[in-house]
Amino acid sequence: MSQAISPELREWLVSQLAAGHSVPALRASMRAAGWQDAATDLALAQLEAGFPHVEEAKPRRTDMPGPNLDGAPLYIDAGDRRVQVLHTMQHPRVVVFGNLLSPEECEGLIAAARVRLARSLTVETRTGGEVLNVDRTSDGMFFERGENEIVSRLEQRIATLLRWPVEFGEGLQILRYAPGAQYRPHYDYFDPGEPGTPTILKRGGQRVATLVMYLQEPEQGGATTFPDVGLEVAPVRGTGVFFSYDEPDPATRTLHGGAPVLAGEKWVATKWLREREFK
Repeated sequence: MSQAISPELREWLVSQLAAGHSVPALRASMRAAGWQDAATDLALAQLEAGFPHVEEAKPRRTDMPGPNLDGAPLYIDAGDRRVQVLHTMQHPRVVVFGNLLSPEECEGLIAAARVRLARSLTVETRTGGEVLNVDRTSDGMFFERGENEIVSRLEQRIATLLRWPVEFGEGLQILRYAPGAQYRPHYDYFDPGEPGTPTILKRGGQRVATLVMYLQEPEQGGATTFPDVGLEVAPVRGTGVFFSYDEPDPATRTLHGGAPVLAGEKWVATKWLREREFK
């Protein structure tokens, strides 16, 4: 049976081309996802007809979220708050912020989220939906963008700090990790080789950055880990760790996870940033 070349597939191919992936790489991804050779050849021929120089290497994206670190500042004005720069790394691009949230904001987010917690889901890139994942053993919920005063204030602060529009952010996710809970190492971008990715990208394009903010620190454990570079960020209340990925590829070295909580509870707020408006 022939496979149809849908508008979603065309959009996905164009987005991957714009992100710097070559036609041979797209061909390999489509084959790995189960596309027949005839359909693959037709889709790529249509792509090449619209982009005559697609075989040339494309530069990585340069318009990325991130703080202004010119002059190696110790503090950054985030509009309504003076945020500390505690740690930076170039590859992967990681910045650890201090004084990102006040104790009152941390408590307010926890209180508003507590009554809506459910077992955390992950995005299923094979279908574009959400599923339970044995690698993720937290409870969580999402706030709508601008849902309440604290969320709205924090979203504007993040937009100012990272120089990225509020509208390009997903809703704020709140997670609670009880003793033993963890999130095994993973990537936050959507795998271009999965057949459900074109559906996911329709809502706002690819993810390009993550900001994890600590609302309550556990007694032991619970660090955010980056296994590829041996980095561990302690989950200290009011601080946050930002990292970005300019292409959906392991070469960004953004493999990360949440180490098991050994005692106490860890609460975090996560903001994912997309390449365009998230709807």
